[in-house]
Amino acid sequence: MEISTKAKQIKPKKINDKKSKKEKPMLISKFSNALRLIEVRVPNYTVKDNVVRLECIYDMEDEKLYSVKWYKDGHEFYRYLPRDHPPATLFPLPGINVDLFNSTDIQVVLQSVNLASSGRYRCEISGEAPMFQTVSDTGDMVVVVLPETDPKITGGRARYQINDKVNVNCTSGRSKPAVKLTWFINGVPAHSEIIRHYKPIKTGREGLEQTVLNLKFYVQQHHFKNGDMKLKCLGVIESIYYKSNEESVIGDKQKASIMESKKPLSATSTSNTRADRVHANSSRNLQLSHQFLILNLLFLFFFLQQRYNLR
Repeated sequence: MEISTKAKQIKPKKINDKKSKKEKPMLISKFSNALRLIEVRVPNYTVKDNVVRLECIYDMEDEKLYSVKWYKDGHEFYRYLPRDHPPATLFPLPGINVDLFNSTDIQVVLQSVNLASSGRYRCEISGEAPMFQTVSDTGDMVVVVLPETDPKITGGRARYQINDKVNVNCTSGRSKPAVKLTWFINGVPAHSEIIRHYKPIKTGREGLEQTVLNLKFYVQQHHFKNGDMKLKCLGVIESIYYKSNEESVIGDKQKASIMESKKPLSATSTSNTRADRVHANSSRNLQLSHQFLILNLLFLFFFLQQRYNLR
């Protein structure tokens, strides 16, 4: 009889875990010494290849424990019967690698989780005969493959002028699930009308996804803060991945510089004109002086010549 019982235990059993909490097996209130399931602890998110601890905290009150069972997506993979030796029994499932040495009635340790480890986990506690009271609860876990590279901004320029067109892309690294990207302009989320979403690109056997988010707008004066415009792309995967990339763009002051340079050129031109006039007047005065000097020399020459002739 014991051999046939063990054979039944090894056969995987499937339970519908899609029921709401109100439909889960609960205790009959007429029992004063009731079995209580205090908490089921399943991490919502974990990273691929991590070690994960699943916990099932319960209180037997005056009851005796008959079994603790763990299910993934309705399939049993771990059973703990305190009367058996050894008390723990494993049932093979894809994505489930139980550390039997560190697993007990209140916890199950999973080693090197992978994408197949994602799913809904259910802990079920049962009391001994004659009542066989049973309580259970569930928790969902998603295994994440983190991107190998941070978000990358492409297509930008170092300088922009007013009315120039900004057309840049932010590209995430490959991950599972896909990275959620968000554009910021000077720390403020960009409006949806200047953002374009592309369908994630799936690659490889694991179906890792790469996300691309486009930002396109025309530069206006309010985009510059103290002469700079900051474009930031933020990548997020729930609560376990938070990376960003930011580029600081300088406002091109070439047009303003040209306008400013024209003013001193105009002033210089006016100043030069006045100087030319003074220079012209000085030249005329000098020319008259030369003519007067020549006349005096001629007069002196004729005077000396006449005096010589008289002798």
